[in-house]
Amino acid sequence: MAIKNIIFDLGGVLLNLDINKTLDAYKAIGLNNIRDLFGIGHADSFFKKYETGHLNDDGFIDSILTLEGNTGTAQQITEAWNAMLLDFPPERVEWLKQLKSTYRLFLFSNTNAIHLRSFQTAFQELYGFHMDELFERAYYSHVAGLRKPDAAAYQLVLDDNKLIAQETVFIDDALVNIEAANSVGIHGIHLQAGHSVTSLQFDAL
Repeated sequence: MAIKNIIFDLGGVLLNLDINKTLDAYKAIGLNNIRDLFGIGHADSFFKKYETGHLNDDGFIDSILTLEGNTGTAQQITEAWNAMLLDFPPERVEWLKQLKSTYRLFLFSNTNAIHLRSFQTAFQELYGFHMDELFERAYYSHVAGLRKPDAAAYQLVLDDNKLIAQETVFIDDALVNIEAANSVGIHGIHLQAGHSVTSLQFDAL
């Protein structure tokens, strides 16, 4: 069955990330417990609550302050949290524009309100248009109330847009999220470290 739809992860696929920059920034202000709490494909409970909209910005920051014995300020925590967000390279922007002529494009990102504001503002300032315009529809976990690898997250995109799973590709840098996409019938592509998303081909799936 021909591929008609592509669902993208954001961080690590389209937007470059360096989680160590956030960990180092937290360490620099004396926060040393963060490293053990989250990583690719999983997250500690209050990170999950924040990523699914069940915890607001203040609650997230307060949770970190409590965890770290009230070390640091809200501004320091926010700036350190955003330190992991790097760039959205121009060649990926142009590639997505070209893909739109052939495929229906969607985004599903496990993210949060602080990160969303930061990377959307940076994108708008650099490219002069809203990042979401690259996609037919963009889904963010804290808005949708669902996060990968929950099967319901993938099903939401399929159902909302009347997509057939077998005609749909999902691209992510976390294997657990690919396995979950496969479980609902979507073709999952695991983008491994060192590989560029722009090198992928979809006509042979």
